[in-house]
Amino acid sequence: MNVLGIGTDIVECERIEKMIQKHGELFLNRVYTSGEIQYCSERKAATEHYAGRWAAKEAVLKALGTGWSRGIRWTDIEVRNEPGGKPRIALAGEARKLCEELRLNEVQISISHCRSHATAFAIAVGA
Repeated sequence: MNVLGIGTDIVECERIEKMIQKHGELFLNRVYTSGEIQYCSERKAATEHYAGRWAAKEAVLKALGTGWSRGIRWTDIEVRNEPGGKPRIALAGEARKLCEELRLNEVQISISHCRSHATAFAIAVGA
């Protein structure tokens, strides 16, 4: 496999917390899938997990080399967790179409967070 792109992002958890407080469900449903909302809401440090997923989505777009163009929506990029906790990226909609065009096999992701910041690093790999 070849690395076709990399991306990284960092976000202040307080920024995401303020967006959630100000816009509530409207913000959550625009940015996160129902699975992500359920996962984050069940966590003690929910804001940190939401911020981590925000950073992951931004990092994925950088790895794809597109940013928020081509009709890609926030919910086209979903962070899921394997049984052991390892995060993985699932793509839908326009993001999935783009990956098919670019002949990408997967986008690998690493996410870290603390009380103040969340960061993510994405690697787009293809044949």
